[in-house]
Amino acid sequence: MCGIFGYIGKRDNAAELVLKGLKTLEYRGYDSWGIAVVTGKKEIVVKKRIGKIGEATVDTMPSSSLGFGHTRWATHGGVTEKNAHPHLDCSHSIALIHNGIIENYEALKKGLTKKHTFVSETDSEIASHMIEESTHPFVESVRKTFLQFEGSNAVIAINSKERTIVAIRNGSPLVVGYGEKEFFVASDASAIIPYTKRVYFMEDNDMAVVSDNGITISDCRTKKVKRVNPQTISWDAGQISKGTYKNFMLKEMYEQPEVIRRIKNQDVSDKKNPVSELALAIKKSYGTYFIGCGTASYSCIAGSYLFSKIAKRHVNVAIASEFGYQEDFLSPRSLVVALSQSGETMDLIDAVKKAKQKGATIASLVNVVGSTLFRMSDIPVPMHAGPEIGVASTKDMIAKLSHLILLSYGLGGRWEEGKTVLTRCASASDEVLEEKNVMKIRDLAKKIKSVGHIFVVGRGLSYPAALETALKIKEISYIHAEGLAAGELKHGPLALVEKGVPCIVFVPNDETYGANLAAAMEMRARGGYIIGVSNKNHEVFDAFLPVSNCGPATIIPNIITGQLLAYELTEARGLDADKPRNLAKSVTVK
Repeated sequence: MCGIFGYIGKRDNAAELVLKGLKTLEYRGYDSWGIAVVTGKKEIVVKKRIGKIGEATVDTMPSSSLGFGHTRWATHGGVTEKNAHPHLDCSHSIALIHNGIIENYEALKKGLTKKHTFVSETDSEIASHMIEESTHPFVESVRKTFLQFEGSNAVIAINSKERTIVAIRNGSPLVVGYGEKEFFVASDASAIIPYTKRVYFMEDNDMAVVSDNGITISDCRTKKVKRVNPQTISWDAGQISKGTYKNFMLKEMYEQPEVIRRIKNQDVSDKKNPVSELALAIKKSYGTYFIGCGTASYSCIAGSYLFSKIAKRHVNVAIASEFGYQEDFLSPRSLVVALSQSGETMDLIDAVKKAKQKGATIASLVNVVGSTLFRMSDIPVPMHAGPEIGVASTKDMIAKLSHLILLSYGLGGRWEEGKTVLTRCASASDEVLEEKNVMKIRDLAKKIKSVGHIFVVGRGLSYPAALETALKIKEISYIHAEGLAAGELKHGPLALVEKGVPCIVFVPNDETYGANLAAAMEMRARGGYIIGVSNKNHEVFDAFLPVSNCGPATIIPNIITGQLLAYELTEARGLDADKPRNLAKSVTVK
């Protein structure tokens, strides 16, 4: 989950480049950060701090053309400067950064404590001392050390005597970048984009030895050198900049109508289009399973309603972290469709590995081309959402839902009808983002910003919309919110509704209209403050947030309304929407 960035090359401002890279990657972890560079005197100079990078500088660090850094999401050990990476060996000639969890670190540490001085509480620090302990050359020492680790890990090491970066991964993502007489290592390609678009996404057990002469990739188990073909990624530096927006989340919310149009404009008549390939695979499968984590899991639930309602096709849904306990029914005739923004979510990757062992076909809806999930998939479908930096997912979910809507119509050969629905959906989403509507949501947020609890309810497609809205409110505004199927209110949760409690009710103009209104009335009768999200106002609503009807795709502008409310609540409470506490963008540990 942590952010990693390394540089070797022709420039002499490595510390500044690394800091810039870490700022790009801060969404992966922002408990603490650190940078190490190798000087011309062959010394390692380290700077570490706790907290967000913010306006940090590296003015006091020496000139260098070799360095790396790390922005931490704490696992082992508290948020302290000593626990921040990089970690040094006893002689301060080796520096190491690490992403993941070394599951057997206690056993490995026992053999080192008598000979080495540990300054941190982390599992990561044992790696630097293990490399120090080795009598082999540096690259070999890193390799042999890594092979002793259990669990999912990525390790990057440098020493003061060689102009070499050694990077190895197993589970935790790493990507290397090929520039002009300069080379990069990062946990995410977004940090490399300002310098080069030629990248290689490292596979499990890949070891990259990065020097001034280039990058050599080998299998860390056999030492056999691999021939790799770097790919060119399509994102540009402007897409990973906030531009004129206050933060990434706001920028990415406003990009959503264009994302919908981009997906709608795909040439699905081309049988080689991944969306067309996926539609055919679903038709042929004997059992289709949607899996995802967090926001992606709510997209899966929405997909089950869409496929039932539009395609008349049943699909199964599971949270990825639980899917491994339900795998016994999979067969070579099964199709597992994994949904992910990063393509690196550990729980999802594990579930996909287990499904592959059962012989199931793997498809994916994934935003990062070249990611682990993308490479593991028989049918990878790119989301076309562009880089998503904000920790709370917005446009990636809308991209998933847009694809699922298109697929639902396409299964019945009604591609054009699906495109028409998405066209209306994009216009309805534009309306939600109009200034007059945003101001209305902002005023509402100011009114309810101090509440302790919020309920969000809906039926049918509005149920996953309720779950997602509640999640957004929880993760960025820190207000406890609960998303519910409206029919479940009477089975317990209604006991918690009391005077003044905000109750958001999705009331789209579909078959659920009357039942959702009934839920609103039940909550209002108990004193709830009813916030209606609908195409038309109703007397039961204390506050009304309008959303134009666009058929089954109404779930999208409904969710965008929920995103905006969560965002404005966060702003009203003086919090940072891009960096919610305790969370990181890509969950690469269990």
